[in-house]
Amino acid sequence: MTWKIEFAPSVEKDLRRLGRPARIRVMKFLQDRIARLDDPRSLGQALGGEWSGYWRYRAGDYRIIAKIVDDRLSIWIVRVAHRREVYR
Repeated sequence: MTWKIEFAPSVEKDLRRLGRPARIRVMKFLQDRIARLDDPRSLGQALGGEWSGYWRYRAGDYRIIAKIVDDRLSIWIVRVAHRREVYR
């Protein structure tokens, strides 16, 4: 089963802020690891608090915050940033 990766409009700005190597690493992680899973929850971690309902993925020092939409088989990426900045 292949999941479709979709991006919120604000993620484009997040990705531009990353350096080229980090951007490549994040995109490769999403395509090679997340999109190919049968259950994307097996690799991520559920978030709580104000981020309740979202999932976190780690790509090196970068974090990817996503919403999993089961009925459309899509993963909606809402934030990508360095681990010290991602939850601000």
